[in-house]
Amino acid sequence: MKSGIHPEYKKATVTCACGNTFETGSVKDELKVEICSECHPFYTGRQKVADTGGRIDKFNKKYRR
Repeated sequence: MKSGIHPEYKKATVTCACGNTFETGSVKDELKVEICSECHPFYTGRQKVADTGGRIDKFNKKYRR
């Protein structure tokens, strides 16, 4: 590796919109994110079930099935 061309890798504080904070490694000092593993529906189990019935009816009407 060439010396002097790579950014400095350091500890960064990540702040989520929900208020959760944690540390990770980055070239920036602070990161702000909209969603994290504490508030993401997939990880929390509070996932909404999408109603696909309307989509199927729309598809069938469009292609006359």
